[in-house]
Amino acid sequence: MRALTRESYLDESPIQFGQISAVQSSGAVSSLDSCSTSHSLPVSLPFASSQSVPLPFPMSHGTTTLAFMFQGGVLAAADTRSSCSGLVACPAARKVLPIHSHLVGTTSGTSADCALWKRILARELRLYQLRHGRRLSTSGAAKLLSHMLHPFKGTELCVAATLCGWDGGEQKQIPGPTEDDGTRLKGTLFSVGSGSPYAYSILDQGVHWGLSVDQATSLAREAVYRATHRDAYSGNCVDIYQVNSKGWTRRTREDLKEEYYREKERRAHERRERQDMTLSE
Repeated sequence: MRALTRESYLDESPIQFGQISAVQSSGAVSSLDSCSTSHSLPVSLPFASSQSVPLPFPMSHGTTTLAFMFQGGVLAAADTRSSCSGLVACPAARKVLPIHSHLVGTTSGTSADCALWKRILARELRLYQLRHGRRLSTSGAAKLLSHMLHPFKGTELCVAATLCGWDGGEQKQIPGPTEDDGTRLKGTLFSVGSGSPYAYSILDQGVHWGLSVDQATSLAREAVYRATHRDAYSGNCVDIYQVNSKGWTRRTREDLKEEYYREKERRAHERRERQDMTLSE
């Protein structure tokens, strides 16, 4: 296989639209494919050649992250509960991480691994911009991260990220999940984490191109809320980011507990209305 260089990460034809890329690492062991040697990767990476330390107990964890494309750009949302086995390690973790002015990434997996690889990716993208005078496309960033994670295939590394970016122009696009074994997908809607099946149940019936910013925000909040209500490893608050031609913007963090009580009050009000209608008849 041709050795990878920094220039090989550059797309043959630069992409002229916004994108979302997801990068996922499950840590599952599978047959190793032939890959480029470590000297072809960016320097100063924590290579997988070092012996891994056995974990004292199973690191069960979960989350709910999502991203989708609409006419206003790309919207990314995630809950804020960081869990470890049966414990809530942190109720206010940040799972949507800005990488540069027009690129954010949602993270799922081990918090330390996600934070480390976010910093490594941000560094490499900044170096690329300084060398070439322009930002690497979102697809190129996903490809770069995929190649950097590939040597850790089958190890304890657990990283799942969705890169949400804008490359310029009027059209928008979402590159899909990229796993630690090098797999990369591309699409317009993704949800990653243990709460993703519940989030998909809301997103599949609500996401379409013509959504306004307020509608898209409400839909993302609803999807995360439904997932946190049913998934024990997701919960607490919701962070929502929008990426468009002006860069990324972050909405004020919202406590999903308030959404739960609003939903409970709404259902009680509907029940009372039904009872009143029954009595009046």
